Amino acid sequence: MPWTETDSLSFTVRFEEGDEECAERTLDRLEELRLKLEERFERAPGGVTAILHPSSGWLAAAHPFLPAARIAAAPAGRRYLAGWATRTELHTLTDSALERRAGGPDSLRALLGTSERLYAQLVLAANNDKIPPPWSPRAFGRYLRWAWLIEGGAQFYAGQYSSFRPAVLRRLNEGPEPSFPPSARDAIILGGSVFDLLDTEVGRHACDLLVARLPKAGPATALETAFGASIREIEPVWREHVEMLAAGSATDGFERIVGPSAL
Repeated sequence: MPWTETDSLSFTVRFEEGDEECAERTLDRLEELRLKLEERFERAPGGVTAILHPSSGWLAAAHPFLPAARIAAAPAGRRYLAGWATRTELHTLTDSALERRAGGPDSLRALLGTSERLYAQLVLAANNDKIPPPWSPRAFGRYLRWAWLIEGGAQFYAGQYSSFRPAVLRRLNEGPEPSFPPSARDAIILGGSVFDLLDTEVGRHACDLLVARLPKAGPATALETAFGASIREIEPVWREHVEMLAAGSATDGFERIVGPSAL
């Protein structure tokens, strides 16, 4: 089938004939998200093209780093790596392909938000030159080290983390206990939980601080600066928070453990 395009003020969507409804939904949701992110970030790029692929094979062929990221991810999270962002393009699957990949209503809701999550990542990269894209072997290595921040921040600013609850529940029941901060293996599943806790207990300004830079001292320093507490104090509260998220609720335990003076 031939490809066609449709435009909005800030985005272009390229798709196969027959996917017009999917293209219009993608444009509407991307424009809505861009308006929100313009209020929080200095730069929210326009002139971005979203390319809707009809199958996972086509999508994987478009970006060689995507299969590598899937291999690095836990089984519970691989289905959600359904797209990839470059500096000017968002590659994702069509709605029908996402429906085939979904494991239930929440899973589908998370997958249908892939283009928005990718755009949020693009915004983070536009405001922090240490966050990819652009991609290179070195940038991909940095992505793996900071995947919890990149994927979690994109989920958070796209307003999607609650839809990942089934994946969180599955992850807690499979394999060894997750590390803190989450490894690249768990980033797509648990990265958003870090931001969810930070927003609840410190505030969105702390989330903005966390995504603004990737300190050379590493993730522990970034988290301690954002939370205003030590890793030893943050980690047990994060684990409790993740368990509560998996159960369908959240906890306000951070202040109880580290005390108001640390906030």
